[in-house]
Amino acid sequence: MTQRLLSINDGENFRDLGGYQTTDGRTVKWRKLIRSGALGRLSANDLTYLQQFNLTHDIDLRSPREVDSLPDRIPEGTHFHHEPVFGTDLTEASKRTSELEPVMNVKPNTGSKHMREVYRLMTELDSATKAYRNFFTYLLETPEDGAVIFHCQAGKDRTGIGAYLVLSALGVDQKTIEQDYLLTNQTTKQWIDDRLNELKDQGATQTFIDNYAQLAGVSLDYLNSAIQEINTNYGSTQRFLRDALQLSATDLKDLRTLYLDD
Repeated sequence: MTQRLLSINDGENFRDLGGYQTTDGRTVKWRKLIRSGALGRLSANDLTYLQQFNLTHDIDLRSPREVDSLPDRIPEGTHFHHEPVFGTDLTEASKRTSELEPVMNVKPNTGSKHMREVYRLMTELDSATKAYRNFFTYLLETPEDGAVIFHCQAGKDRTGIGAYLVLSALGVDQKTIEQDYLLTNQTTKQWIDDRLNELKDQGATQTFIDNYAQLAGVSLDYLNSAIQEINTNYGSTQRFLRDALQLSATDLKDLRTLYLDD
């Protein structure tokens, strides 16, 4: 009932946001908010496992091409919502090595620079604002006995910003939110290490390998790029929630009633 990393066999980075403390002493409910990577390869056993969460909404933040390439598999009774943050996969999570090589073989830290720009865009583009605004609409529509799963391809960037926004709206402190964000580097470590070793065995340059590692993982530099853009344009995350995502004081109160325990 209080398991952070979910027991999914054919999917990556499935995590429960329950158990986090808020600044006013409340706790995020378990089995209500699930963040994850793509759902397209879930096995029958995985779907049976997820059935116990009574998932009301599945919010897919991927681009149209990603959705077409790997459609979600979801438990019966779950409502699918496609809310693309980007028109194309700017995070590069779905690209093949051959597509990345022309850029990432050239300059060190290309991966990091690219990700900082992607995170900035996730707070600025109309498509992103619309996606996250609708994300909160589904959260508010979820019944007390229901739950929500939200995801992108790898469950780290578009999903990471979604988690940042919802935990901020619920009143979780910044340090805890950062720890949840960075947890991706632990949950995907084996996959990343294996992929980097494959690239090395294939003769990839060290510059490419380093840049690929920057794309594959997460960094507070990336998250801070988004936060700095929010602060520049809106003054604070709370004002971004109010002004950009149009969450009223009543919405925030209702959100906390739904997803927090006293």
